[in-house]
This record gives sequence, structure tokens and C-alpha cells, in this order.
Amino acid sequence: MADEKTGFFRGLWGKIAGQEQETAGEPAESLPESEDRERRPGFFERLRQGLAKTRDSFVGKIDRLVLGKKEIDADTLEELEEILISADIGVNTTVELIRMLEQRLSRNELQDGEALKAALKEEIYARLSRDARPLDITTASPFVIMVIGVNGVGKTTTIGKLAARYSAEGKKVVLAAGDTFRAAAAEQLQIWGERAGVDVVRHREGADPSAVVFDSIKAAQARNADVLIVDTAGRLHTKVNLMEELKKVKRIIGRELPGAPHETLLVLDAATGQNAVSQAKLFKETAEVTGIALTKLDGTARGGIVVAICNEFRIPIRYIGVGEGVDDLRDFDPEQFVEALFY
Repeated sequence: MADEKTGFFRGLWGKIAGQEQETAGEPAESLPESEDRERRPGFFERLRQGLAKTRDSFVGKIDRLVLGKKEIDADTLEELEEILISADIGVNTTVELIRMLEQRLSRNELQDGEALKAALKEEIYARLSRDARPLDITTASPFVIMVIGVNGVGKTTTIGKLAARYSAEGKKVVLAAGDTFRAAAAEQLQIWGERAGVDVVRHREGADPSAVVFDSIKAAQARNADVLIVDTAGRLHTKVNLMEELKKVKRIIGRELPGAPHETLLVLDAATGQNAVSQAKLFKETAEVTGIALTKLDGTARGGIVVAICNEFRIPIRYIGVGEGVDDLRDFDPEQFVEALFY
């Protein structure tokens, strides 16, 4: 696949190169000036590299399962079921996939290992592509993205990368430092804002998040912003407190800008496996999630979680992260993902 680093990212690199920062909490991205970015592999190759552990533990096990088999039978599918569950595809999705493969087996469509892999690939792609669609931020102005998720999943970093992306595309962006409970959260967001050349609205630590959101909306309107991205708290004393705080923030946004937030983006850490599924379930039930950003796919053997989340929750995965670079957060492409996983 052709290297995708042209135009947009060249301008972005020039804007943020060499500004290595680290704060308490999550480290900001470091972008050494000496790196030869023009020679970095294209995103597909980086995606493929990022999924290497998942591919080895998933497709590699399937290859070993079917090696030397002259036919695919019910016992083969039973062993495949164990592989799928161990790859964090989840029990419900695994049962569904095996049922579909059993139907194909009864129709004599699974003659050998390659046929089995091809059929599994088709079934996975069908579930990944069913609800997939990129986020369209042109439907409102300012388009409000409320970003939610527990601490440690890369929420603030994801916001910074999105801000850099939209800014490089020529959009006017405002960030709201609505996580006033985590130490240095606003400072970290400020660093990202400076890197991307976007405005950040922040209050003192411990301030009322709703007040920050209110001021950020007024600032976005006054500055004719195209996009307002709202950071939110990821941890309060109890889950009930956290969800109530998110609901309050959402009410304030809707009151000041009817129809907003236009996107409630849940950030999940792929490396946490089934914990990410539990978080998706909890936030979907209480926060009306409309999209997901899945971070840290690189270096984990739990990439199967993408399939589980897509199939079980029917929430579009908007973005995936497969590296530390600011341009390693990309729109989720189901076809590209499946190709990188299986080959």
C-alpha cells in the first residue's frame, strides 16, 4: 500500500516536531527531529506490524490447527472455538462465528484449512463493516465531541491527536479541559493545544467541570470554531459519581448548544482485553456512546477485542491507534484491519 504521509502530515510534523514533553499522568508523544519520517512505512504496514502479536496468537494458532488436516470437521471447529475465545473475540461473538462456520461446513464449503481461514475472514469482516463509518464533523458548527473513558486508556492523548489532525486540515479547534479532578490533566491538554496550535479553555484544578464546559462553548462560538473537543473526568470516587458527572456535563452542552454533543466518543485501551468490553457496556448503558476510539493496538495480543466490540455493541469504531506518533491514530477501515490481521 502506498505511503500515506503526504501533504497533511508534512505540515503537521513541521508544527509539532521537536517538542518533547512529559507530564504527570500519561506521557505526551515525543517526536525526535532526527527521525526520517519520510521513510517510515505506510500506515497499512504499521498497522500490520502493530497487529503482529495478535496475528501470531490468533491466525498463527489457526495455521497450526489446520496444518496437515485433510478435512475440516466438527472437532476442528471445536478447537477453533477455543482459539477465538483466547484471542479476546468474546464468548458471544465466538459462538456466533462458529455457528456460521458450521453452516458452511454442512454445505461442504470448508474443504481445507485455507477455505476455513477465508470463511472466518469473511465472517469477521461482515461484523466489522456492518456499522463502520467515519466521523463527519461538517454536520454542525461548532461540532462538539465529548470524549469519555476511564483514566489510563489514552483519552487526553487521543484528544490531542484529534486536535492536531483537525488543525492541520485547516479547522479551527477549541479544547475544553473538563477533567478537573486528575492532577495535571489540564496541563497535559495545554501541551497538546500548544503543539497543535489550538485554544484550550481551562480552570483551576478541582473546579466544576460544567463551568469549564460552559466557558468553552462560549469561547468556541465567539471564535467561530469548527470543532470543540471536551475532555471529561475518567475517575471519581464511585462509578455512580462518574456517570452522574458525565450526564451533568452532557446536559450543559445540550442546553447551550441544542443537539450537542454531536459525538460522544468512548476511548478504550485494546490491551485491556475483556476489561474494555466491560467498560463499553457500562458507558453505553449510561452515556449514550456514539463512537469508539480504540488505542494501543500495537504491541498487544488482544486485537480480537475489535471484533467483540463491533459485534456486541453495534457502536461504530471511529479511530484506532497503532503507535505513538500523532499520525498513528487513524480512521478505522474494516477491510484494511482484516487484511493486516490475516496476512
